[in-house]
Amino acid sequence: MDQFVAECCTPCAVPTCVPVNSVYTDSYREIDCFKWIESERAGRDLGEVAIREWIRQHWSGYLRAKWLEHLQGICYWTELDRNDFGLLHRDFREHQLLLDRIMDRLKTGGENLDIIRWAHSWGIPLEPVFQILEMLDINSRRLEHNFQEKCLTNIGTN
Repeated sequence: MDQFVAECCTPCAVPTCVPVNSVYTDSYREIDCFKWIESERAGRDLGEVAIREWIRQHWSGYLRAKWLEHLQGICYWTELDRNDFGLLHRDFREHQLLLDRIMDRLKTGGENLDIIRWAHSWGIPLEPVFQILEMLDINSRRLEHNFQEKCLTNIGTN
């Protein structure tokens, strides 16, 4: 599929074989599972407390994982920037190994400064690192968990 995505994905094209999902709708399922497991452990329905706890503990990592899937062209997430879809297959060809190492760090929660420090400590030229980080633009790709009220009414109804 990598070759397929690389050949056909213009910034706005989503191949028909790629799933299209909503991070909010998908997260409701995750939250519902978390709420059920935590409620079972507690021996009572934790309700809103469990929902808020999932958001506090897991939202950032969950969203990061979905953003990386979007960048890789694995899944199109509707709330994420359409121009980012498949970005890793369109750009960065001359720095593929460096991009792979940066992606490894992003997958484990690394932020811009972590990646810059890592590159500096390994003697990696910083200019291509800065170019990749600027293109990925991690900080502007964050979504708030402002779906709390909507989430509170949707959990358990799916």
